[in-house]
Formats: sequence, C-alpha cells, structure tokens
Amino acid sequence: MTALVERRDGAVPSRPSAPTALRDRAVRTASRTVLAAALAVIVLSWATGGGLADLSGWASGLTSLGRLTGVLASLLMLVQVLLMARVPLVERAFGQDRLAVLHGLVGFTSFTGMIAHVGLITWGYAAGDLAATPGELWDLTLTYPGMLLAAAGTACLVLVAVTSTRAARARMRYESWHLLHLYAYLGVGLALPHQLWTGQEFLASTARTVFWWSAWALTAVAVLVWRVGLPLYRTLHHRLVVTSVVPEGDGCVSVYLAGEHLAELDVRAGQFLTWRFLSGTGWMRAHPYSVSAAPDGRSLRITVKDLGDGTAAVPGLRPGTKVLIEGPYGRLTTRARTRPGVALIGAGVGITPLRALAEELGAGAGAADVVVLHRFTGPPLFAREFAVLAREGRVALVPLPGRRRAPDSWFGAGAGPADDVAALRRRVPDIAERDVYLCGPTPWTDLVRRTLLAAGTPADRVHVEAFGW
Repeated sequence: MTALVERRDGAVPSRPSAPTALRDRAVRTASRTVLAAALAVIVLSWATGGGLADLSGWASGLTSLGRLTGVLASLLMLVQVLLMARVPLVERAFGQDRLAVLHGLVGFTSFTGMIAHVGLITWGYAAGDLAATPGELWDLTLTYPGMLLAAAGTACLVLVAVTSTRAARARMRYESWHLLHLYAYLGVGLALPHQLWTGQEFLASTARTVFWWSAWALTAVAVLVWRVGLPLYRTLHHRLVVTSVVPEGDGCVSVYLAGEHLAELDVRAGQFLTWRFLSGTGWMRAHPYSVSAAPDGRSLRITVKDLGDGTAAVPGLRPGTKVLIEGPYGRLTTRARTRPGVALIGAGVGITPLRALAEELGAGAGAADVVVLHRFTGPPLFAREFAVLAREGRVALVPLPGRRRAPDSWFGAGAGPADDVAALRRRVPDIAERDVYLCGPTPWTDLVRRTLLAAGTPADRVHVEAFGW
C-alpha cells in the first residue's frame, strides 16, 4: 500500500519535513550518550581509585561497593530531577509521557542504589559483622558530618518511593500525592552536605570535586529556571483570566481564557499546561489540562471532567478568575508527525487534545488525511464540533460507542465478533501507514497500543499521552 493517502477532496497532502524529527532524535541520542559517559566515568574513577583492589577483603569490599552504589545513586538522583525539570530542549525531544516513564524507572533505580549504599557501607564499617551493623549505623548517623541531614533526606525519599507505587497512588488524592512527591527535592537537597563533606568519591581529587559540584549546580539552576522562573514569567507576562465556563455534558465543562501576548506563549494543539486557578485555596492545587481547541493566539480553551479533587471546583470558576500557568508541555503535536495520514484515537475526556489536533491537522495547505476514532459510553464529547469538521471534509469520523465488549478489548459491543486487530483494520485499512495519536486512560491506551503494533504500525509512529496519574 502506498504511503501517500489520497485526501477526500482529491488532493494529495505533502510529506512533512524531516529536520524537526532529526533534531529530536539527535537530542535523545546525545542525552543517552552523556548519561552513559557519566556512568562510565564514575565506575572508572572508582576502579582506578582503589575500588577494585578493595574487593580483595570482605569488609573493605563491602565498603568499596557501598561507595560505588552511593555515587551511582547520586548521579541517577540528579538525572531523575532533570527529567522533570521541564528543560525545553529535552521536553520537546522526548515528550512528557516518555519522560514520566523514564523518571519513574530512574527514580526507583536510584532509590534502590541509595538503600544498597546505606546497607553495604554500614556493614563494611562494622568490619563485615552483620550483627554489629545496626549499632554502627546509629553511630555513623550521630557522629559523621552531615549524616543527620542525610538520614532526614533518606526518610523523604522513602516516603516518595512508597507513595509512588501504583497501589499507593490508587488510594491517594492527586493533590496529596503531588505534595508528597515534592519531598523528593528536599530529600536530594538534604543528601548534598553528607556527600560533599565526607564522600571519598567526591573528595579524592580536584577533578571529581569539580565534576560533582558542577552537576549539582547545573541541576539546581535547571529547576530554578524552568520549574520556577519561566512559569512565573509566563504567568505575569500573559495574565490569563477565565472569561467563561460552558457545560459540555457528561460531567465536563469547557473553560475559555483570555490573556495578553498569547501568540508568544506558543501553545500547540495537543499540548497541555499545568493550571492553578486563583480562587480560594485553588492556587495550591496544580492540575494538567490539555487545550481542547486549536490555539488562535488570542484565547485558549481547556475542557475538564469532574473526577473529584480539584476538578470538582472547575465548574464554579467565575469570569475574571486569574490563573497561574506552567507550560506548555507535551509532544502530542504535529511536531511528532512523520506521515501524510494520521489516525487520532481517544476515549472519553481523552479526546480533548485530539479535538484540537484534528482542527489543526485538517487545516491549511499541508493538511493531513485525518481519521478520528472516538470511544465513548455516554454522550460523546464535542459531537457537534466533530460533525462540523467532518462535513467540511477535514476529518473522517469513526464513532465507537458503548461499553467495552470484553476486558481485553478496547472496542465497544457494536464492533462485532472480529478480534481487535481485524476490527481496527476494517475501519482504517491503512492504519500501518499512518501516524497514530492516542489518548485515554492508561489501561485502555495499553490495549490500543498492542493492537496497533499487531496491525503493523511501527512503534515510533504511535504517539501516546495517557491520563491517569
């Protein structure tokens, strides 16, 4: 099947340009290379600094391995923070969805390394006597410089790790989890004095000291600039306020906002911002909401479903309410597009960013051939707007109503007896030739992704944003 899909009006859309994809790929490759090089340098420094030789003895070997796991965990903690520092170059190249996954993997790896560091080095200091280890840990905590701070930092990181497990998150309110997650910054900060005052791997040479001070300083600057400074500047510069709140049905409302210099904010269809509405205590609660209409440089629209927590207060927002913003974030945009044909697959309120994407992709001289597959169980969100886009020939709409026909299927009962792969191919025969944008609850998007891969869609052309923290 040809890769160029003929549009419904007979025109053949042009192939998207490649430079953006090449730049993003280069950033991803460079990031992995720098991380691998830093890890290699750390291991080499440990080995040439007597680490390998110390493995010849039981107690010295435990201490040596404790030092190695400690410095590796320290580096990964910094990487973990940088992954969520919203560094624009990195965020655009990876996308927040992928960065969040990497953040979790790196975080649990660094946490495991930190626990191993504490256990191994204390066991080694206790001359390899396991029974004497608890007493040795107590003495180290009370007598070594910075150890009390490190113990407090470890407690913070344990709290973050425990509350980040899927089981714990399922039982917590989003606001509570988000607040506790911020303790990771405190935990990393409290560990710094101990490492820089007494860590052998940090103080063994001037080069190592410079390396670690530079790494910590760059990480701190990244957080201060892109997590604090830039959001504050954008909030003050654009002065966003709520202009109206419009019910959309099925527990959803659309919030319309206006501000100053919005073209400079450079929000793209498919992206999200983190919002704090200055109404009562609302400014303390940050929530990520996607734009639900293609930005026009004059106003923005977000659509929110009442899922409890802070979302329940959104319908009550009054015109004139001021807003604190972070972002825009996310790579679920035309930036990720590589093919003339596009499929947008969304479920429930997950159709929100895809609604904006459909409007942007289907417009202009470089318009894509857009198919929208919309899963819904109640009244479909944006039904009238999608109908207008379909009548104008900008999208082909494929409604997928009804409850899921089986736990291992993402189609509704009306899809018939065919398996999901056959059902998808019947509705979009050239699905393997398209870029696919996917948004919905995580378990559902996992099912759709597996179906897409089985249908022949390459993994790098499946662009996912899952909601459900």
